[in-house]
Amino acid sequence: MSQRTLQHIIPSHPSSDGDGVKIRRVAMFDLPATDPFLMLDELSSDNPDDYIGGFPPHPHRGMETLTYLRHGSLEHRDHLGNRGLITSGGAQWMSAGRGIIHSEMPALDMQLLHGFQLWINLPAKDKMSAPKYRDVPAAEIPQLEFPQAQVQVIAGAWNINGQSSEGPLMDLAADAGYLDIHLQAGASLTLTTPAEQRVIALVYKGQLNTSPQAPEKSLLVFGQGDELKLQAVNDAGLILLRGTPIREKVVHYGPFVMNSTEEIQQAIADYNSGRFGRD
Repeated sequence: MSQRTLQHIIPSHPSSDGDGVKIRRVAMFDLPATDPFLMLDELSSDNPDDYIGGFPPHPHRGMETLTYLRHGSLEHRDHLGNRGLITSGGAQWMSAGRGIIHSEMPALDMQLLHGFQLWINLPAKDKMSAPKYRDVPAAEIPQLEFPQAQVQVIAGAWNINGQSSEGPLMDLAADAGYLDIHLQAGASLTLTTPAEQRVIALVYKGQLNTSPQAPEKSLLVFGQGDELKLQAVNDAGLILLRGTPIREKVVHYGPFVMNSTEEIQQAIADYNSGRFGRD
């Protein structure tokens, strides 16, 4: 086994999106080391003023989103007639393909929102495919228990401390996998990972034992290898991602992710003309 080591530390930054929703964002559109992942947002607040405006209707093309909530609820609606509600511990997957217009709105009586939205790139051959959508309630997400550690297996097949598990989402672009990991101080986990895949982690709480030491709320980019060891300095929470690099040009404009400027211009024209998302 060859160990993965820490290669890059990318800080997250306060930002806002939708109707004034406060977030922390890591943008990765121009970072080959994080391919196929494009962006990861953390939404975390106990003040409804920070999130109550939600994300009113807006378009996407050429990418996938995976939204995972630790606390709170969000309702999805789109122009294809899909509608679903995810609550604490649940996830929501959407492959925009050739185009979808959707909204994500929080419950009005909610007092805490904590979740994450990941953007995954689609390869050129799939960017104009039909849109797809799926809700995954918390009851469908396996939770693994280890000494001083818990893992929610949200997407992909994993081997953790010699134990195999699969998440309910197995068809993400780039064969992506997604875990929510909680480690008590001093606890450790060892994961076997496909050597050809990228592995990154957003540490949203506490710190891991890394060299150099990464501050909380940072994205950690690990190098090549087929084994990753995680150890917590203090009580820690992290989103761990793996995916196969697509290695294609990324051209990004707002909610559109394509391979050329001409394709971006076509996406804008399709949206403005009302043709967006049609066959």
